[in-house]
Amino acid sequence: MADVDARTGTETMVINMGPQHPATHGVLRVRLTLDGERVVEAEPIIGYLHTGFEKSAEYLPWQQCNTLTDRLDYLSPMSNNLAYVLAVEKLLGIEVPARAQYIRVLFAELTRIASHVIWLGTHVMDLGAMGLFFYTMREREVILDIIEATAGVRMNPSYFRVGGLAYDLPDGLLDLVRAFLDEWPRWSRRFRDLVEGNPLIEDRLKGVARLDREQALALGVTGPILRATGLARDLRKLEPYSRYEEFEFAVPVREEGDAFARFWVRMEEMEESVKIVEQALGRISPRGPFTTADRKVALPPRDAVYSDMESLIHQFKLVTQGFTVPAGEVYQGVEGPRGEMGFYLVSDGGPRPWRWRARTPSFYNLQSLPVMCRGGLVADVITAIGSIDIMLGDVDR
Repeated sequence: MADVDARTGTETMVINMGPQHPATHGVLRVRLTLDGERVVEAEPIIGYLHTGFEKSAEYLPWQQCNTLTDRLDYLSPMSNNLAYVLAVEKLLGIEVPARAQYIRVLFAELTRIASHVIWLGTHVMDLGAMGLFFYTMREREVILDIIEATAGVRMNPSYFRVGGLAYDLPDGLLDLVRAFLDEWPRWSRRFRDLVEGNPLIEDRLKGVARLDREQALALGVTGPILRATGLARDLRKLEPYSRYEEFEFAVPVREEGDAFARFWVRMEEMEESVKIVEQALGRISPRGPFTTADRKVALPPRDAVYSDMESLIHQFKLVTQGFTVPAGEVYQGVEGPRGEMGFYLVSDGGPRPWRWRARTPSFYNLQSLPVMCRGGLVADVITAIGSIDIMLGDVDR
């Protein structure tokens, strides 16, 4: 469809990219206004994947809402779990054992690495290089095997629960993590050998899809996109949770604000996550409590259910009715792979949320797409989308 741009007086053409397009990383439609090969406007149109998670959660017990957080962003489910359970625990005013908190950190960082490696493989494939995708998928499988060995499923594990964890670590799990850490330097070197100095990567990313710090802050952008503009904002440092203040790690930043900067921020973040996983391994004791001692919130030990009447009663009430949360409101955010993942919860004192609101990073980060694309080439739209690393479940919630 042709039209005339009122600002320039030139004839423009409007085309749709998506919603079924392999490079939109989900069911996203972008309405492009073009002046030849140049993008005049890029309007993201969402809603094709609407799930109604926020309203559905208001009809579920507090603990069951956890299953919805997995599906908001199925590439980083444990980060979503962590934000939600921390919010509910803040309302309840309960303390989670240190061992459980360290295990949460361990899996949150493994999830970050798994998310970043699949971003790396798909983003580079968007640019025209296929080989790296197969390496990243293979490495991601190792992390998914660790998650499966712990939670019983590879994706959407709902392993973090209000009050602690669903169950204790299985025997030999930490050995699997150590084996992963032993292999990581070799994998990381392979990734870098394939991208460092690669003319395809540099030509398609350098100076493309720019976003400066003022624009990023005005749009509410967080995560690697914001840090690629030179601002070292990371909730693990600014507002530590789950004992992150005990861990030593750097917050990678770049100043350029382009797709190339976002690329290398994520590459460096994987290395920092590996450091955190190594430290977490040293802090996790072989045995110890993995849930709160408050049996009105967390299930009692299985052997106690068969031998203690009070434990049996707590088990029955939690499974059939759930638990109540004191009236109040709370917001809790965590630093997910894509940025700030948070939950605003309102309780009326009942067994389910009165209001359940997710602050998902992809929804805010996607707002930067028009700024990144304006004045660029049509081919750069694909680069911009990949550099944002959106998840449409995050957006259409």
